[in-house]
Amino acid sequence: MITSVVRRLVAEFLGTGLLVTAVVGSGVMATRLSPGDVGLQLLENSTATAFALTVLIAIFGSVSGAHFNPVVSVADWWLGRHDRSGLPVRRIAPYVCAQAAGAVAGALLANAMFAVPVGMSTKHRGASHLWLGEVVATAGLIVLIFALVRTGRAVLAAPLVGAYIGAAYWFTSSTSFANPAVTLGRAFSDTFAGIAPSSVPGFVAAQLAGALVGVAVVVLLFPHTPVEPDAGAVAPHETAQEPQAAARGGR
Repeated sequence: MITSVVRRLVAEFLGTGLLVTAVVGSGVMATRLSPGDVGLQLLENSTATAFALTVLIAIFGSVSGAHFNPVVSVADWWLGRHDRSGLPVRRIAPYVCAQAAGAVAGALLANAMFAVPVGMSTKHRGASHLWLGEVVATAGLIVLIFALVRTGRAVLAAPLVGAYIGAAYWFTSSTSFANPAVTLGRAFSDTFAGIAPSSVPGFVAAQLAGALVGVAVVVLLFPHTPVEPDAGAVAPHETAQEPQAAARGGR
């Protein structure tokens, strides 16, 4: 019998993997369809990513919460640790491992579909202004998700998170990775969406900093969770109320 925990981890693996497949695959397609026009390539890449993320959250949200992102999982635990509404601490490592493995698998799948030669990315993204872009992108993502959760509007997470990431491609200097797992996965594809392995630590550090900023803003502006949260982008958790919450499609 497949347990609920296994289902959640499979959902995080598949969701993160397919997200990276969409990011990398649409980047490859964009460079092939619009050679020499970087602006159009970015438009094509961001549009496909925003649509794909919206669909993936809609598919997997009721199973795992559709985190697809280690900083979202950690923030969920931290913000819900007092009332036990967040991800249990024992689930953080399994979630992060599933997300990281899925991200790498997703990049390799995109490479295979487009016959991209096997190899790590050579696209260096190590400048300080790019790190600042990642801080801004990640902070905004955390604020958006948990503002929706804490005001009982998490049902809007799929379209709004997709819209935010699509927009952040354009208003951040880094094109909004905003996700350590996705950053790792993109290192495994030497394509338009890739990032050199040597640039990964700087991006991840900036994303962690952005998550801290985002959590601080959430605590300041949205200090309380709703009494009856709706279904949304944060996982159902193992509490005494879980069977009832699961029946409602929420936590």
